[in-house]
Amino acid sequence: MRPTPRKAVAASALVLAALAAVSLPATPVAAAPQAPQAPQAHRAQQAPHAQPAAQAARTAAAAAACTPAQVVAGGDFESGASAWTQSSTGVITSRTGQSAHGGSAFAWLDGVGSTHTDTLSQSVTIPSGCTAATLTFWLHIDTAETTSSTAYDKLTAKIGTTTLATYSNLDKNTGYVQKSFDVSAFAGQTVSLAFTGTEDSSLQSSFVLDDIALNTSGDTAPPPADSTRTPAAPSYTVNLTSNTDGTVWTGHESATFTNASATALSEVYLRLWDNYHGTCTSMPIAVSNVTGGTAGALSVGCTALPITLATPLAQGQSATIGFDLGITVPSGADRFGHDGSFSFIGNALPVLAVKDGAGWHLDPYTNNGESFYSLAADFKVTLDHPTALLVPATGASVDAAGSSGRTITTATASKVRDFAWAAGPFSKISGTSTAGTPINVYSVSGISSANAQSMLTTAKSAVDAHAARFGAYPYGELDAVIDNNFWFGGMEYPGFVLDLVSTTALTHEIGHQWWYGIVGDDEYNSPWLDESFTDYATDLALGKTGSGCWSSVSWASSAEKITNSMAYWDAHSSRYSTVVYGYGKCALHDLRRLIGDTAMANLLKAYATSHWYGVSTTAEFKAAAQAATTTDLTSFWTAHRIDG
Repeated sequence: MRPTPRKAVAASALVLAALAAVSLPATPVAAAPQAPQAPQAHRAQQAPHAQPAAQAARTAAAAAACTPAQVVAGGDFESGASAWTQSSTGVITSRTGQSAHGGSAFAWLDGVGSTHTDTLSQSVTIPSGCTAATLTFWLHIDTAETTSSTAYDKLTAKIGTTTLATYSNLDKNTGYVQKSFDVSAFAGQTVSLAFTGTEDSSLQSSFVLDDIALNTSGDTAPPPADSTRTPAAPSYTVNLTSNTDGTVWTGHESATFTNASATALSEVYLRLWDNYHGTCTSMPIAVSNVTGGTAGALSVGCTALPITLATPLAQGQSATIGFDLGITVPSGADRFGHDGSFSFIGNALPVLAVKDGAGWHLDPYTNNGESFYSLAADFKVTLDHPTALLVPATGASVDAAGSSGRTITTATASKVRDFAWAAGPFSKISGTSTAGTPINVYSVSGISSANAQSMLTTAKSAVDAHAARFGAYPYGELDAVIDNNFWFGGMEYPGFVLDLVSTTALTHEIGHQWWYGIVGDDEYNSPWLDESFTDYATDLALGKTGSGCWSSVSWASSAEKITNSMAYWDAHSSRYSTVVYGYGKCALHDLRRLIGDTAMANLLKAYATSHWYGVSTTAEFKAAAQAATTTDLTSFWTAHRIDG
C-alpha cells in the first residue's frame, strides 16, 4: 500500500477505534527467564561424587522406568476451573475482549486498569523416574501502557518457590507466543505451578494464558516445534451473485488444502478480514452452513473463524471445507467499500490462516498497513452480475452471457495470495507492455481520458521495469482501478491494484506484484519486507538513486526499527511511512552502495527466484545478502536497525 499525507490523519482515528475494540500489541520482546534452581533439600539428596558408570546406570534405569505423561490438569481451560485455584471466578473465562489460543476458553489475568492482582495455580506432581520435564504455555500480552522502558504491570510464573520468568507490559506481543522451561530439577516432587499478575493504578495490561502443559519423559529435551507452514497448496472455488449495483454478493466458497506439517492438523482458521469494517453484530462478511468441519466462535474482532476438521489430517493428507458466503460492501472509497456506484472488494473472500512453529498467525486487521499473510493459492471465482457493471478482477477473466441483462465473469488465477475485484460502470482502456503483459485501466467517473491514458503508460513501463529486475510477471493480465477519492493512495492485490492518478503510487503498487505477491511475507509482523523493498524497486524503476537519503535519518526512540511489526506502527502511526517506506528503502540503497550495483541486482534477482511463490523472512534476506559479499554486514544491520 502506498500511503498519502491524507492517510496519516484518517488512519490515526481508525487506529484509536481499533485499539478500543481489539487491543493491538506491539513487537514481541523476548523475556529473560531465570533458570529454575532445585530446592536445597533436593540438591542435598544428589550424589555429587558418584562414579560415572554407576551414575550412568541409575540414569538409564530412571529413563527406563519413566512413563511419559502430561501432568497439568485442564491446561486448555475448556473444562473450566475444576483443576485450578483462581483468585476470582473471572480468571478462567471465554468472555469477549480476548481470544483463546485453541478452543474457546483461556485464563485472563488483570486487564482492569487499576491496582489489581490476579492469581492462578495448580499442584502438580513430576514423576521421579523421568529425566526430562518441560513446562510450556502460550502467552499473549496486550497493554494500554505506552512506555518503552518501565515495567508497570507484571506477570510472574513460578514452580514451587522458584521464579521461572517475569513478563511485563514491555513484553506485549502479537497473538500468542509459546514459552518453554526445563523443570527437570523438580522430578520426584509435588509442587505448585503458579501465575501471578499485578497491575498498577492506571492503564490496563492483560496477561492471557492458554494450553499450559508439563510434559515428562526419559529424553533430555522436547522435540523442536514444526516450523512448516501449513495448510499448504490451498485451492479456492467461489460462486457469487451480486445485487443490481454490485454492493451485495451471495453464494458459496470451498477451500481444498493439504497438511504439510508432520504434526496432525485438526483445525483450520478462516480470516474474514473485512469484518473490521463492521461490527460483530453487523458483519460485512457472513459465513454459514459450514461443511467438512465444525465452525467455532469468531475471535480477533470477528476476523478469525476456527473450523474443527471432521477428521484430523496427517502429513500429506488433504481436505475440503465449504460454506455459504455473504458480502455487503460498506460506503466509502476504501479497499473494501463503494464510492457511489463503484465498488472495491479487497480482502473480502475468506482465506486460510497460516500455521507454523509459532502457532496460528491470527493478527488483527490494521488500517495503517496490511495484515494479509497467506500462502500462494489457486482461485476460480465466478461472478454473476448485471451486464452494465464491469468487473475487473485478479487473474484472467472470461465473460459469458447470464440470465436476462446479466453477465457471468469467471476469473482464474494460479499461485496468488488473495483475490480482489471491483464492480461498477467503469471506463476501460487497454494496452500491452513492450514485454507482452496485457494491461487494463478502469477509471471511475471524473477521471479524464488523458489521466487514464497516462496511467496506462505508467503501468506498461512499471511492469516491464520490475520484471526485468526481479523476474518475469507470471499472472497474465494486470488490472489497475483508478479513483482519486482513495484516501490511502494505493493498494495491491495479485494482478489487480487500486490507485490514484499518480505515477509514483502506481509504479509502487505494481512493484508489490513481486514484493508481497510473488515473494510473500508476513505483512503484519514484517511489513518492511514488502513496503521497503517495493519502495526501493519504485525508485529504481523511476530512475532515482536514493543518493544521500540515509544521511537524513533521525530515530524517534531506541525502540524504533525498520523491522518493527504493524503492532508497533499502529501505536506510532505518524512514523510508519517515514521509517518503513523511507528509511527502509534508503537502507537498501545503502546496501547497494556498500556491496556494489551489480552484486545488489544479482542478490535481489536471485532472492526473488529462490523465494518465488514462497515466503521471505528478514533472517533469510540477511543471510542471502551476506552470501553476496565478502564484507561483514553485522555492523550494517545494527546501524540500519534491521533485526531478525
